[in-house]
Amino acid sequence: MSDAPLQPNLIEASGLVFTATAISGPVNVLRGVDLAVSAGEAVGIVGPSGSGKTSLLMLLAGLERPTAGRLRVAGRDLAALDEDALARFRRDEVGIVFQAFHLVPTMTALENVAIPLEFAGRRDAFDRAEAALKEVGLGHRLTHYPGQLSGGEQQRAALARAVVAEPRLILADEPTGNLDRATGAAVMDLLFGLRALLGTTLLLITHDPALAERCGRQVRIEDGRIVSDTPAMRMAAE
Repeated sequence: MSDAPLQPNLIEASGLVFTATAISGPVNVLRGVDLAVSAGEAVGIVGPSGSGKTSLLMLLAGLERPTAGRLRVAGRDLAALDEDALARFRRDEVGIVFQAFHLVPTMTALENVAIPLEFAGRRDAFDRAEAALKEVGLGHRLTHYPGQLSGGEQQRAALARAVVAEPRLILADEPTGNLDRATGAAVMDLLFGLRALLGTTLLLITHDPALAERCGRQVRIEDGRIVSDTPAMRMAAE
């Protein structure tokens, strides 16, 4: 038996319910989700479109509030935090990578990546942003604006911004959805490499089975509920 200590849970969700408001009336998006994720885990979130995957990530990031249930992330009860505290939580603990790059078009790549560090009052914000951009292969694009970057370069900049503050949790929602296969594969290699380097917990929403298999665990959501939670199937290395 292994004597290695168990890692504490970074995410603890119990009976998580999220009801959205639509023109037609309330929509039950999440219907009682129980999920525990240990620090340092990589979890692939899979399931059909509209099943609640993105809503779950929005709750974990504190961008939406649960309708019912309990949710603790990085030791914080998110329901007990006001909007300012949630903003600080995201700044300090969470890096987010969306399918759309969400870069500020009037800022250079360097300025975009420095944003979370500037919000945190870091005097070395631009030095660290430059190092992060070099890490993702954009050291030659520091002063370029998003409109001057290719799709793959924009997602690399978004990835650098997500990890520059060394967050404990990275949430990635279909990060290769707007990229061609080769570019997407390169971006995902960077994401998994940075995650391993930092020891960061990763939750990755993907429709790509190969990407889900790169995570140590797969959680499948259907109709707002977790229907399976299993280790990812891995191909033999031999």
